[in-house]
Amino acid sequence: MEFYEVVNSRRTIRDFENYVIDDETVERIIGAGMRAPTNDHMRDWAFIVIEDRAVVNELLQLIPKEFSEEDMERLIRDWNLADKCQQNCYRDAVPKQNQMLANASLVIIPLIKQKTDILHPDSLSHLNGLASIWCSIENIFLAATAEGLACNLRIPLGMEGEWARKTLGFPKEYLMPCFIGLGKPAKDAKIVEQKDICVKDVIHMNRW
Repeated sequence: MEFYEVVNSRRTIRDFENYVIDDETVERIIGAGMRAPTNDHMRDWAFIVIEDRAVVNELLQLIPKEFSEEDMERLIRDWNLADKCQQNCYRDAVPKQNQMLANASLVIIPLIKQKTDILHPDSLSHLNGLASIWCSIENIFLAATAEGLACNLRIPLGMEGEWARKTLGFPKEYLMPCFIGLGKPAKDAKIVEQKDICVKDVIHMNRW
């Protein structure tokens, strides 16, 4: 795909086919992630790629498999989600948080070596390492799209990050920013309508 076609085609997908991704494709996708800008030029990143369904199932134990309509309505109220388009996005995404990872071809866990206390930063610059791993994650999403695949992600809640550390055995000095599900989009994968924002409306030339 041409670059802007990749950018415009990228979608978060939560419904996947039963599909095996070969090792060379996985290496290309993560290799694209490794080309992202890095704050300290060290790229102290690592990636755990999980194909084993037993490991995936153990990893996802703390992520709810079901989310009732009552729970959904409560979330919409508690989070003050007044926009209908936003509500529809959450109504699709929230109930699928477990299955979108469980049914992916594989789960990728990106890791960043912590050099500052990211959860209690003294300044914005202490978040530089976290910002750079998110650049890497976006490259992974775009590379997956170029390969005819797609991704989703979940930022860990509660004890999910520590459970992942215990399950997967990664060292204490590494932080896990998210779970990534990677797979082949199902033919009937739900594509939720996003807000259409005009680029000209968000550009301010020279001054606000």
